[in-house]
Parts: sequence; C-alpha cells; structure tokens
Amino acid sequence: MLSAIKIQRNITVLAITLFIIKIIAWQWTKSVAVFTDAMESTVNMAAGFIGWYSVWLSSKPRDKNHPYGHGKVEFISASIEGTLIIVAGVVIIYEAITHLKNPHEIQKLDWGLALLGITAIINYWAGSFANKRGIKSRSMALEAAGNHLKTDTYSTIGVIAGLALMWLTGWYWLDIIIAFAMAGFIIYAGYKVIRKSLAGIMDEADLDLLEHLINFLEANRHPSWIDIHNLRMVQYGNILHLDGHITLPWYFTVQQAHNEIESLNDMIQNKFGNKIELFLHVDYCEDFSCKICDLKNCNVRRHPKEKHIPWTIDNVLRNRKHDIES
Repeated sequence: MLSAIKIQRNITVLAITLFIIKIIAWQWTKSVAVFTDAMESTVNMAAGFIGWYSVWLSSKPRDKNHPYGHGKVEFISASIEGTLIIVAGVVIIYEAITHLKNPHEIQKLDWGLALLGITAIINYWAGSFANKRGIKSRSMALEAAGNHLKTDTYSTIGVIAGLALMWLTGWYWLDIIIAFAMAGFIIYAGYKVIRKSLAGIMDEADLDLLEHLINFLEANRHPSWIDIHNLRMVQYGNILHLDGHITLPWYFTVQQAHNEIESLNDMIQNKFGNKIELFLHVDYCEDFSCKICDLKNCNVRRHPKEKHIPWTIDNVLRNRKHDIES
C-alpha cells in the first residue's frame, strides 16, 4: 500500500504533467477558458510541493521541541493551498477582463477539447484516490490535495461543456462567460479549503468523530467506569489527542486504576487504531456517585443505584462528575 508521502509525490508529478498538457491546449486554442484551467494547474503544482513537504514533516516522530508531533503543519499547508487557489481565481478574472479589451480569435477547439478531456479523467481518478486515502489516514494535506484535484476536474468539465457549445454554435462570447464562472467556482473552493484548515489550526473539535467515539465507549463501558467528563480533543495532523477525567471507585488501588485505563485504551486502539491517543486523569467517586454506579457487589455502597446515565457529548464534555441530575 502506498504511503501518504509517496501518494503526495505522485500527485506533484501528475500536476506538472497535466499543466504541460493544458498549456499546450491553451496555445492551440488561444481560449481564456482554457487558460483558466491551466492556471489552476499551476496552483496544483505549487500545492503539490507544499503538500509533499508537509506530509513528510508531519510523519516525523515527536521530539523534544514538538512533544505532540509535527502534524499541525498539514493545516498550514492546506491554508497556503487554499490561498493559492483564490489567487488563481483572481488572475483568471484579470485575464478575462484583458481579453475583453483585446479580443483574439479562438482556434483548434477540437484538439483543445480532446486534451482537456484526458486531463479531466486523470485528475478525477487521482483526486478520488488521494481523497479516500486522506480521509482514511486523517491526513489533512492529502485530503486537501484530493479535493483540489477533484475541484480541478469539475472546472475542467465546465470548461469542456462551454467550449463544446461555443464550437457548435459559434458563440465565442461564451469564452469570457466561462472564464468568469470558473473563476468564481475556484475562489469558492479556495475559501472552503482555508476554512477547514483554520478550523484545525484553532483546534475546532470534530464533533462527528467525537460522538462516534463516545457512543462506542458507552456501548462497551465497564461497570467500574462511573463516568468520563471534561473530555477535550485536539488534532495534530492524522493523530487525534484526547484528554479528560474518568471516575473510578475510590477504593481502587493504583494498579487497579491503571489496569482500567489500559483496558479502555486497548479498546480504543482495537477500534480506531493508532490514530487516537487518550490520556485520562483518575477521579475518585463520591457519595452521589452511588446513585448512578453500575458496579455490583460493592461493599462500601452508601446509596442504591437509581439511574443509568448514558455517556453523551453533553455530559462527557462537561467539566464535572456525573450525578443523578445530569
């Protein structure tokens, strides 16, 4: 199976190849719409090199200066890529306005359409592959690269459709319309990439994943795990770091508490692999904990169990132990 670094390297080589093909198509057709497609490929090349470096750096193990690893660089890489996409959109608008002032004849549309069609097929296949691997490995840089390639495919399809209509009807003014439309589409795609990267930089929680994890723990919780609370999550590249508090019976020895934490960690690793690391501080149970405790045959129980409180995002994120009123 290809590593994320090799996939990103192949994406970079592919971006260079497709850029050359699109430049040839632009030179043949003299179409501003084709130029928009070529411009996005320049972004693909720059983003490819940036993503390649970021994936390589994020794969390095944690060290003294980076105790949580180097994964944050992937968010920075994605934000740079999004910025470059927006810049490409602005350049396309400028070229379209220049073409309006100084129009020139469009030619060889048949050959141009053929070349663009080839690049669209290759781009979509590569983008889908990179996107799936990025989601699976939780690599922000690889996922962004895959989304960018797929976006490039959609814009290419739009250009092809417009050029085909222009070729059949002779409506050459469509060239400018297509260029402006694609520029808007590209700028919006760049905004989405930046938005997602900033969310990672600002440690925005992935609530869907967190809910999935909490539901899994609730379905497999041990009777002695009275509650988990004050759970917080930070993503470092493809690693999710979680820390929180777990309430255990007050009379557990240090070794017993350690074994419970290890059991919980093993459960998470068996389900999610090494992509999630969990650090829990142990809290002792109090009198009010008896009313929600599932542990049977407890010799020091002071109150009978009254209610089972399922773990949810609301009570797991809350910074206090669970009680009958939770």
